[in-house]
Amino acid sequence: VNLLDTSTILGDWGWMTYPSHGWDSINEMDEFFSPIHTYQVCNVMTPNQNNWLRTNWVQRDGARRVYAEIKFTLRDCNSMPGVLGTCKETFNLYYMESDRDLGSSTRESQFLKIDTIAADESFTNVDLGVRRLKLNTEVRGVGPLSKRGFYLAFQDIGACIAIVSVRVYYKKCPATVRNLASFSEAVTGADSSSLVEVRGECVGHSEERDTPKMYCSAEGEWLVPIGKCVCSAGYEEQRDSCMACQLGFYKSAPGDQLCAKCPLHSHSESRAARVCRCDSSFYRAVQDPPSAACTRPPSAPVNLISSVNGTSVTLEWGPPLDKGGRADVVYNVRCRRCAGHAGPCEACGSGIRFVPQQMSLVQGALTVTNLLAHTNYSFWVEAVNGVSDLSLESRRAAVANITTNQAAPSQVVVVHQESTGQNSVTLLWQEPDQPNGIILEYEIKYYEKDKEMQSYSTLKSKSTTATISGLKPATRYIFQVRARTSAGCGRFSQTVEVETGKPVSLRYDTMTIVWICLTLITGLVTLLVVLICKKRHCGYSKAFQDSDEEKMHYQNGQVKFPKSKFYVDPHTYEDPCQAVHEFTREIEASRIKIEKVIGSGESGEVCYGRLKLPGKREIPVAIKALKAGYTEKQRRDFLSEASIMAQFDHPNVIHLEGVVTRSKLVMIVTEYMENGSLDTFLRKHDGQFTIIQLVGMLRGIGAGMRYLSDLGYVHRDLAARNILVNSNLVCKVSDFGLSRFLEDDPDAAYTTTVG
Repeated sequence: VNLLDTSTILGDWGWMTYPSHGWDSINEMDEFFSPIHTYQVCNVMTPNQNNWLRTNWVQRDGARRVYAEIKFTLRDCNSMPGVLGTCKETFNLYYMESDRDLGSSTRESQFLKIDTIAADESFTNVDLGVRRLKLNTEVRGVGPLSKRGFYLAFQDIGACIAIVSVRVYYKKCPATVRNLASFSEAVTGADSSSLVEVRGECVGHSEERDTPKMYCSAEGEWLVPIGKCVCSAGYEEQRDSCMACQLGFYKSAPGDQLCAKCPLHSHSESRAARVCRCDSSFYRAVQDPPSAACTRPPSAPVNLISSVNGTSVTLEWGPPLDKGGRADVVYNVRCRRCAGHAGPCEACGSGIRFVPQQMSLVQGALTVTNLLAHTNYSFWVEAVNGVSDLSLESRRAAVANITTNQAAPSQVVVVHQESTGQNSVTLLWQEPDQPNGIILEYEIKYYEKDKEMQSYSTLKSKSTTATISGLKPATRYIFQVRARTSAGCGRFSQTVEVETGKPVSLRYDTMTIVWICLTLITGLVTLLVVLICKKRHCGYSKAFQDSDEEKMHYQNGQVKFPKSKFYVDPHTYEDPCQAVHEFTREIEASRIKIEKVIGSGESGEVCYGRLKLPGKREIPVAIKALKAGYTEKQRRDFLSEASIMAQFDHPNVIHLEGVVTRSKLVMIVTEYMENGSLDTFLRKHDGQFTIIQLVGMLRGIGAGMRYLSDLGYVHRDLAARNILVNSNLVCKVSDFGLSRFLEDDPDAAYTTTVG
């Protein structure tokens, strides 16, 4: 953005000169015979020149650093005779800040020097003869600025010079949209290395996934964006904006995904739909996601058949031809008792038993018992699914009408407890009052009290008495008895509760106890003697073995030493940056996608992101980045940690993916550890881990530290906060900012790298 551009001014620039015999305002023609206005001075014959040319007051317009572009010509002193002692080929550039226009009341002492400017090319008499204009262009930065405006001043100290044009401007990052976040234009920082943080605003119909921000560099360029916005439900991303889903499409939740076509048997009633409504006669269950197709109740079961056996009936059927588009089809059976083929019907009541159950049947089969003899029944078998309760239409069912035949025996009324033992009970009962035929056998059902739903047992008896054995001592049992004829089984009797006898304690006399104790003592002494002997023998063998073992490996008459690898301290390099290039891998900033900030400190931030290298799959990574305004020392120390990490390759030491040094935003990229630091992780899940899991985590930390020690490396800050944990509970040593190389000298002092 230009604050001053004399090339657009027609005529005199109106600048102030001092003294009066110094700079002159002159109109002339350039080499293309176009009129130009210049300020010239050429007092090369007189020594000790001090001629000043000052611009008018220039408003800062919010800029913290401006740039002055000066186009000028300068005469070669060697082309002028007799001026070698007084002629100069440079001039000085100054500036002064003020909150208002001071007019002519400025003094030399108020100005601050920016630079001494020399020409790249100077002209001679030959150039004047052929009208060759050797124009020089120099740009100087001015700042930091804080007041409302400023002056520029040019000091001539004895040169032959002409100022052709002066342009004063500042740089800014243009307004842009990144990751659906709108960033307004931003003025650059006060110095050449500063980064200005700018927060973005989500575009219309979007919302923050993580706070969006970017850094504006001193060159007016945006650096790697951090955080992002995502389109809201009902909207999708199109060319840096969020557009409403079209008719027939929907989006149920905020995110990066595009609008999806409405599922089967559904439609959207307007644009920007979050969910598609079901078509007529179709429904979506409460637990169904918005992406599920709409479905409808099933048709009736098919091929219903019945098989009557006295006072019981077995029903079987096939699945419905139309399941309504769902897989959660179950069956319900309703029973009605009718007073004749054409008479009224009523509900069967609670005396009937359905095996395995009456409602929510998965299989197409059912047995109904305890029906009345010679009675008409109607059974309705209906198929239902997850949306049947949402439909207002009556359910479709298959119907089976049956008539029972000969009656089963009546209920056994009287059951007595004849005797009780520690593990058995003997029962006695009378025949039912109405046998309705020949009693074939009796069935005794028994179970522990209050545990019928868990399990029960049955026993068959040909007579009216039975002994039930295999029972638990001192336990209450419930017993029921029923009779069976060729027509079927009658109803069970009323329950009878019986408690088994208590266990009999064993009693031993004094001599028996003495013999038992002596036998045990003798066995223990014998076992102890055997163990001692074995231990001595093993110790001798071990000592013999150790004496024969060698620390070095011999092969073909040569001694083979194990390969060794030692850590190299990057601070021993004359230029630590050389260590960075030697040990680490440079990653292009475009390969990294930063998604959110997961930690922040005084000098840097830790972010979560994704890394996509050529020919490899995208992986999650952790990114450590220096904050804006870092010093060169902070940058070197920061990258020294990367050159340390790059030398390690162990499953229990944090792995370095690479570094980014060719960007204004310096970054270290490591593997991402999902569970964060060990101290925070253990506090959050206090009491949730077994001893084996905790010992496994300790073994991992020990393995990592053993590896570092074998390399001759001392960590110096081992703490739970510096141990990172991944999703598989693998612990890895991290944070090498305080660590140094262990010298052979035991008295060597340790120093820190980050203060």
